[in-house]
Amino acid sequence: MLALVLLPALAIAACHREVQAVAGVAKDAEKAEHKAQQAATERDQERAELDQIALPTKSLYIDVHDPAQWVNPFLSVGADTIGLRIIMSDANPSPVGQGTMLRPVAARRQELDLRLSDLDSAVAAIPEGAWPYGRVIAVAESPSAAPKDRPRVRRNVEAVIRQLNDLGVVVEEWPSR
Repeated sequence: MLALVLLPALAIAACHREVQAVAGVAKDAEKAEHKAQQAATERDQERAELDQIALPTKSLYIDVHDPAQWVNPFLSVGADTIGLRIIMSDANPSPVGQGTMLRPVAARRQELDLRLSDLDSAVAAIPEGAWPYGRVIAVAESPSAAPKDRPRVRRNVEAVIRQLNDLGVVVEEWPSR
């Protein structure tokens, strides 16, 4: 007799838990969808910002083979971080004194360490004047990475190239030294 009373109560409790579980899964799915839509909107904004930069002119950089001579953004990909080097445009339009002690290029150079997750927003934030070759970035494996980290570095390089291509940025991949 007790079993007849407890059985329906247990069945109702079990059904209630299932309903709550389904509602929780639906709520989680809704949050994930909202998050995905927000990420897509951010990516579209980043693409729109980068579309303001001219397409690359390969003739300007075809003969550049030394990272020190590369004046567009340069990424050095490591196992844990990405080094971003930017050379800001010279605010003085006059050619007088350009590159001398009065107006050194090194003073306009900025270097940042990024996480892979921050790459999209960092590239979109690079000012238009830092892209003299057009919308192209040089990417190389970090020469300071340990040999044991090379597979992880290579995976990171491939992820960086995918992200940049998704943003509409041309990638000039350089071999590591």
